Amino acid sequence: MAEHSIQRRLAAILAADVEGYSRLMGVDEDRTLLALNAHRNEWIEPCIAAHRGRLVKSTGDGFLVEFASVVDAVRCAIAFQDGMSTRNAAEPIDRRILFRIGVNLGDVIVQDDDIFGDGVNIAARLEGLAQPGGVCISEAVHQIVRSKIDHAFEDLGPRHVKNIGMPVHAFHLRPGTDTVGRPEPEAVPPLPEKPSVAVLPFENMSADPEQEYFSDGITEDIITELSKISGLFVIARHSVFAYKGRPVSLKRIGHELGVRYVMEGSVRKAGDRLRITAQLIDPRTDRHLWAERYDRGIEDIFAVQEEVAHSVAAALAVTLKPEEVERLRHPPTENIEAYDIYLRTRSAPWPPTRENIVTARNAYRRIAQIEPLFAGGFAGQSMTHSFAVMFGFSEDRAADVALAQELAETATRLDDKFAQAWSAQGLAHLVNGCHEDAVNFARRAVESQPGDADGHTYLAITLMFAGEPEAANAEISTALRLDPTYVNGPYLNVMGIACFCAGRYEQALEVFRRNIDRGGPLGVPALLFQALAYSAAGQPDQARATAADLLTFFPAFSVSRYPFLRLFKDPTVAQRAKGAAMNAGLPE
Repeated sequence: MAEHSIQRRLAAILAADVEGYSRLMGVDEDRTLLALNAHRNEWIEPCIAAHRGRLVKSTGDGFLVEFASVVDAVRCAIAFQDGMSTRNAAEPIDRRILFRIGVNLGDVIVQDDDIFGDGVNIAARLEGLAQPGGVCISEAVHQIVRSKIDHAFEDLGPRHVKNIGMPVHAFHLRPGTDTVGRPEPEAVPPLPEKPSVAVLPFENMSADPEQEYFSDGITEDIITELSKISGLFVIARHSVFAYKGRPVSLKRIGHELGVRYVMEGSVRKAGDRLRITAQLIDPRTDRHLWAERYDRGIEDIFAVQEEVAHSVAAALAVTLKPEEVERLRHPPTENIEAYDIYLRTRSAPWPPTRENIVTARNAYRRIAQIEPLFAGGFAGQSMTHSFAVMFGFSEDRAADVALAQELAETATRLDDKFAQAWSAQGLAHLVNGCHEDAVNFARRAVESQPGDADGHTYLAITLMFAGEPEAANAEISTALRLDPTYVNGPYLNVMGIACFCAGRYEQALEVFRRNIDRGGPLGVPALLFQALAYSAAGQPDQARATAADLLTFFPAFSVSRYPFLRLFKDPTVAQRAKGAAMNAGLPE
């Protein structure tokens, strides 16, 4: 064979693989494949394209990418892991899809569209040295990027790896964690006037690691119960779950979240028996204000959560209003099987992809079949139909709108104290064009659960489309304070779009620059309205560049088919948006 037929070139190679893929497939093959396909379509491939990489090949649980630039390769790895961290934030820890990434610079053999050789093999071995959610790079890569990448690298030293003759000198970085020399955040949330609490994820003490979702669900439910008390300020679940598995002191957590008190605890589930421990701590002094252990049957889970809420309120000298006492006394359902599925399903629709919406809808239908008196099954179904309309996944818009409203009305009729039912009503009336009713129903959700960040977000969405951008921003500001570390698409999109609607284009641009979720369905409104704000602010070059980013991520996008623009009550907003879109070079 002629030597000239072998082509070689120097390239930066990124190798990635899913940690624990066999375990995830063993637990739930269908859901794992759906989730992995959604990540690939909505984040992996767009992220690679945005950093000028070439996807060489995908395996069942991994992929290989070639870059002409080492800096592009490492920046892609960091952005990729940061994005995956955001996409995983609402998932139970045992269902998260975590990638390991290795990056190498080396000589590769090119055959057709594939690449081979030691340069590729070393990247694969570096991937095996990386921590889940982390990035491991070779010494050659480190020499180039160490002064160009704002991350600290841990020197792992020379490592002997399989099928590589010489030791590989490796360096590790972990996006999303503190790095050497990085300053503390400048903006620390001030303490609220009312007593403030962060409920940290309860530790799963069960012998079965698959019960992790249950301990996470208990944590979320205690947060929910406490957020029904208007005299308390309670940090939302996204922000507290960011600390799960991290060795961070309670004092630092209290400081970063801007709260006076922290609750921690554990859950042990064995058959139909539960042991729950909980304690309320002042992190500044390590003083325990209250602690309790509950040994109960699983059928008493709702009573335990009510007792915890009452005990915390008493420990902080908060007087409950009569309607709050009634809300705490009223469990969402007594059916443990339906409740168990509900715990597993609450995060399923996010991010709102077509696959996630279908998965969640099927689960909510199952809940409604098991327990037709539980409002959660109907409210959840309603929201999936509204999301399908809002994000452009509806195959029959009129049918989805009708079903969203019918199911939401069933939910509120079954349980008028269930906050999610009122949020579902708000979204259903929004997609049906009934803006005033949408706002009123969404406000009922906030009244039912005043400390719920999601409720404030849904109210902000209805206000934004109803033509009240300043009121929408006030609600999102409340949601951001309740959920201070969850600064990504849902909150910032609403704030940025509301600023655009109010004609405050520079402020809208500042908000959108903070948004890190560019790859999923929430990235469409972020990139679109960022391009519109640039155009309206008289910055045509930036507008066209952002529009090009949008079309890179979403090549089928067109202004006339994008459903968001149909939802505004004021037609002049949509007209202004369409004019700015044309100026930015987006297809009509």
